[in-house]
Order: sequence, then structure tokens, then C-alpha cells
Amino acid sequence: GQVGQALGQEAQALGVHVLLGPGVNIKRSPLGGRNFEYFSEDPLLAGELAVAYIQGVQSQGVGTSLKHYAANNQETERMFMNSHVDDRTLNEIYLTPFEIAVKQAQPWTVMACYNRVQGVYGSQSFALLQDKLKNEWGFEGIVVSDWDAVIDRVEGIKAGMHLEMPGKPGHLTNQDVIDAVKNGDLDETRLDQLVTDILKIVLKANASARADAGQKLEEHHVFARKVASEAIVLLKNQHDVLPLSPDQHKTIAVIGEFAVNPRYQGNGSSEVKPPRVDSFLDILKTEYGEGVDVRYAQGYELDDDQDYSRIPEAKMVAADADVALVLAGLPQQYESEGIDRTHIDLPPSHNRLIEELAEVQENLVVVLTNGSAVAMPWVNEVPAIVESWLGGQAGAGAAADVIFGAVNPSGKLAETFPVRLQDTPAYLNFPGEEGEAFYGERIYVGYRWFEAREIEPLFPFGHGLSYTSFDYADMSASATRFSDSEGLTVTARITNTGKVAGKEIVQLYVADPVSSLQRPVKELKGFTKVSLDPGESTTVRFTLTARDFSFYDSRQSRWVAESGEFEIGLGASSANIRLSETVHLVSTQELNYAFDEYTFFRVLWENEKTKPLLIELMPAWIASHTADGKSPEEAEIQDFLLDQPLIKLPYFTAGEVNREQIMALIEKCNAMTYRP
Repeated sequence: GQVGQALGQEAQALGVHVLLGPGVNIKRSPLGGRNFEYFSEDPLLAGELAVAYIQGVQSQGVGTSLKHYAANNQETERMFMNSHVDDRTLNEIYLTPFEIAVKQAQPWTVMACYNRVQGVYGSQSFALLQDKLKNEWGFEGIVVSDWDAVIDRVEGIKAGMHLEMPGKPGHLTNQDVIDAVKNGDLDETRLDQLVTDILKIVLKANASARADAGQKLEEHHVFARKVASEAIVLLKNQHDVLPLSPDQHKTIAVIGEFAVNPRYQGNGSSEVKPPRVDSFLDILKTEYGEGVDVRYAQGYELDDDQDYSRIPEAKMVAADADVALVLAGLPQQYESEGIDRTHIDLPPSHNRLIEELAEVQENLVVVLTNGSAVAMPWVNEVPAIVESWLGGQAGAGAAADVIFGAVNPSGKLAETFPVRLQDTPAYLNFPGEEGEAFYGERIYVGYRWFEAREIEPLFPFGHGLSYTSFDYADMSASATRFSDSEGLTVTARITNTGKVAGKEIVQLYVADPVSSLQRPVKELKGFTKVSLDPGESTTVRFTLTARDFSFYDSRQSRWVAESGEFEIGLGASSANIRLSETVHLVSTQELNYAFDEYTFFRVLWENEKTKPLLIELMPAWIASHTADGKSPEEAEIQDFLLDQPLIKLPYFTAGEVNREQIMALIEKCNAMTYRP
């Protein structure tokens, strides 16, 4: 929220009416070229972060553009590629962050994607723009296209596409709209409706403009450093190498060109020109260098990732120091809008540098700069790893603050880091072929995949270390048995059991061990951040609704929470659950399918209302499966026969029933059980 407020203030000062963000597309694969722009592999986390961002920006009278709607999870052939994704997966994973953001924050605009979704361009999909966004979620703003994304502007207008961007003067499609209205293909009232919506946003933007707004460059630079430090994730800290202390580390080697030539932002249309950019080496010398001998070696060439000529000098500098900090990661050309990565490796020169430095310096700290997950073949050879991401203009100072303990790291991974690319969910389906991106992993994205397949990642979703320790205790649910209309409240006590102040992000996961459909091992359903002094405790509280226990049932096109037991887990990461409790949900949302001739026999046989109808219809066949002394209701029918569609019964009953009787049975069962 505070980040959004700062962005809104700067936008006001520059006369910007709408910021083109946030991006909530799911990090389906670590290869995604724009992953550095997106929040997470998890839909809840992406949605909640978007809500805070949108509310912060719009509190300053500046609009946002929630993007890229929808299922834009790659850059390869993005102008044509079809996201071939089933309804359940689309709703549970890829639409959920948009739904959360729209319902809770109402962005002024939503940006439609370049790609096709289920065969239809996002910029002209009635199902996405009208049915889902407007009708179901209640979106009140306008839909804008991504730049030059519109294929058929008339169809886009029919679907609810308000504004084609960039709106060049005399744009070719203007005449298409005029002709469509004249020939009756486009209802003029539809056009009027969309224009009215646009004018509402224009008037809102004009009314919100602040002529006296000024930039706060120094204040926001300090704030940017704080934000970057909160986002840094301490991945590994063996033997408590970090934080560094000038008392213990008199000679510090700083290795890597990133220390003097930082990569602080993504590559592509998201690039901005900051008023200043901090240098890690400068920050170290000016703020943390008193009484410390800081020695620098370049280590590698950013513009030549296979130049190893700088490594010998770096080894000499590192070997002579008490501790060595190597700044490595992905150069700008490795990840960019418009192209997907082809691997998750660091440049060869960076990997070899780290491996050779580890041979001569036992206190080696790797500080990574990258926009998404990377492989670390040297992970067992180095004691400490700091993930600093693309930290923005003040990111270098933030990294120094964490390394020297001025800031206790509290960031957690919003995406799973795999050991190797072959372990990732979309490995065989990314980026697709022949214009089709098949989402073959379905709902098993990120940690959902790794847990279901029992594949150990390099670092799990939600992972992040601290310089202190936290105790989880006294977990309590408001009820052990509850209805979906009541919801559930979960509390626990968190205590800082270490020696320094710190922050912990407590994560709540829900598991459904028995379900009529496949479900992930567990799913994130809540998180909260607490700040505690040494010895201090606080109570965390989570409120869960029926949605948190639901899956999306594509046959009914609605969310369903089934009755039964659920496991609630609280933890420091997806792989580190500290407390758990089992609760029982009593659902009022019974599955409610209309039966047809392809419904399996088992469904009617195991339904207490319809079972008697089967016995009445096929007494001889049922009797042939009934043991002596038992009633027809106790007939033992083989699984092979139970799992046959009703339309096959004439064959298996040797003609005791015919097709007409089966259709009559179906009609009778539907009249008895189905409620449209």
C-alpha cells in the first residue's frame, strides 16, 4: 500500500493519470520473460499484493491498469499464442488474482492481453470481458488493450473492450467501427455505453489531478531503499556467516561487475529512468567502510558471459579477505519483455567464478540479482546466499543494509526455486507449439506441482530466513465443525525467541485430503507479517470463508466447498508447517449435476434417492448380483460395471432395459435430485 502511495504521488507530480500496472499474471514457468514484472506463482498472493498496490496508487487520485487479462504467461508468439487451458485451471489459478483485485480494489482500468485464451483473443473475448469481468465480478472501470493488441476492434467493442491503445490519430480501425454501426453489425447503444464508461474515467482523472503536486525524490529514494530491503530473501546462512560485523571482518572482498554497474530493473516497456542509482561498492565504502579494508575485483564481463579472464584476479582478492561478497545474477539480455528464457542458468562466467571463489574463501556470500528463479549448481559449496532481486534505484543500499544487519531480512519467496528446469511443472508444455500453449500441468503450478510430485525444490515457496528465530504456538480454530456460511477464524501466538528484532511472514495453508476432484496437497489461503522485538509475542488471526475451502467445478461453472475434513496448517514456508489442526466443514453447496445418458451407473447406485429406481428398472440384472439371503439393495456389483455409462446398460443387462427406458430413468432421476 505504501509503495502504491509513493508511486501515486510521483505520478501526480508528473501529470500521469493512470499507471500501467500491476501485473498479476501467474509465474507458470521460471522461463517466462516478464516474470520480473509479476508477483507470484500463487493466485492468492498475486491478488492480495495487487489489492494493496491498487489501493495505494488510487488513494492519490491516480488510476491503475490491472494486467494482462488473462493467461498471459509467456512471451513466445504472444501476439497469436492460444493459452489452451481448461475451465477449472483458468478459474482457480489464472483468473483468481484478477478477481481478487477487481472485487477488493476496483482498478480504474483492466488491460486485456495480446494472446488468445481458449481460442479467442483476450481483447475480444465476451466470456472474459463481459461475462466474467463485468457481470460476475462487478468491474466498474474500463478495459484498455495492450499496445497494438486489438485484432478486430468491432468484435472487441461488442465484447466490452473500451479503448484501443495506443490510439494513433487516424487509426485504421476507426472506419471499421463507423461502417459496423452503419450496416447494423454494431449496435450504436453498445458504443454509447462504452463511451460513457470512458468519460467517467476521464472526468475522474481530471477531478483528481493535483496542480500543486511535486516530486519527492530524496524522500522516495530513502523509501525505495526500505522497500527493497523488505523484499530481500535470505536463502541460506550456514554457520551464521551473516550479518557481517566490522569488528570481525576487517577485510572484505567485493567481487562482480554488478557491484559498480547494477542491474536494478527489468528489460522492455517497463524500463524507467530513475533520478539516481546507488552503487553497492560506493554504499559499502561510504556507509559501512569505516575501519574496514574493502577490495574490489570485477570477476566477469557483463557483456560477455563466457569470458573467464577476470576470475584469477578475483580469486586472489577473495583469498586474502576475511569474507568475500560476490554479486552475480542475470544480465539485462537474459530476461526481457518479448522473449522467454531458454534456461534458468546464470551466465557460465558467473557460475565458474562462484565455484572457484568457494575453493579459496570459506566465508563466501553470494548476492543474486535476477527477476525470477535461477539454478544454483554451487549451492552446497557456499555458506550464504542473498536473493536481492531487481531492487530498483536504491537496491544496492538495501542489500548492504541486510548484509551488515542494519535490516533483519524478512522476505519470503513468492515462487519456487527448482533444482533444475526439468523439475518444473510446464517443462514439456512451455512455450508450446503450432500456436498452442497447452497447460498440461493444469492446477499444479509452482509449489502445488512440487508437492504433488514429491520433488524437492532448491528452495520452496514461502522460504526466507532471518537473523532471529520465531516460535509458533497455541493454534486455535473458532470451531472444529462449522458450516460454509459461518466461515472459520484461526489464531496462533508468534514469539521472537532470538536476540534481535525481526519480522516474520506467517503463512496459512488449507488441505483437502478427500475430494471428489483432484486437489493440491495444500494451498495458500492467508498470510500476515508481524514485527517483534526479542522475547515479544503477538497473536495472528486469519478469517477463512467458504471460498478458501472450494474448488471450481467446471460442470456447474461455480465454486464448490464439499463437506468433510480439512487440515489447516500454519508455517514459515510451504515446506515448513509448524502447527496444524483438522476441522470439519458442513457444506450447503451440494454438487448438483443434471444426469444424462453418459452418467456412470455408480453415480446413481451410490445415491440413496436414485438407487431404488435402478432396482425397480432392472430387477433381474440386480438379482443376478445379489448373494443368497441379501436384499437387492445389498447387491455386489463389480467396479467394472459400476463404471459404465448408463447408455451401455442395454448391453450389460442382455436387453432387460432399452435405450428409451434409460432416457426415461434419467428424466425421472433429474426431476427428483437436480435443482437448476
